Amino acid sequence: MGGFMEPSPARRESISRPVILGIGLVVVAVALVALLLRTKPKPPRPPQPYVANVKISDLKMGEAQNFVGAHFTYIDGMVGNTGDKTITHISVHVVFHDSMGQVAQAEDVPLFLLDRSGPYPDTRDLSKVPLTAGQSKEFRLTLEHVSAEWNRAYPDIKVVDVSLK
Repeated sequence: MGGFMEPSPARRESISRPVILGIGLVVVAVALVALLLRTKPKPPRPPQPYVANVKISDLKMGEAQNFVGAHFTYIDGMVGNTGDKTITHISVHVVFHDSMGQVAQAEDVPLFLLDRSGPYPDTRDLSKVPLTAGQSKEFRLTLEHVSAEWNRAYPDIKVVDVSLK
């Protein structure tokens, strides 16, 4: 005998069927969206042979604060093109280590040339001022955030991508 608040078996069945059907439709929709949005993994790109012609030297590091109070770390140095082609873009992989020698932070950043001809140092994109064959110029890498775990030693910097003209 059903109480006042207890639904009858027929009523319980009529409520549970749409709920189960709704949950099933949601699961199918989520699975379909996940399947459609899935991207195929990109095969690893083979290292570009021209990367061997890019030489980085004379590293210097510093920290600064911009006009809105944000701190950033920069790495200046010299970049040389020892090959016979003109370079229009360079990306480097920067790895900071912690006190135990483990990776504290790693990221790929674009390399910009440093222009000191104005009232203050400014960066220039290599696509606007390419690095010609046999040429060396000053560069700057700018990092908005460096891990607090960083051991304050110079990071490892490796050229990972080069675009040629």
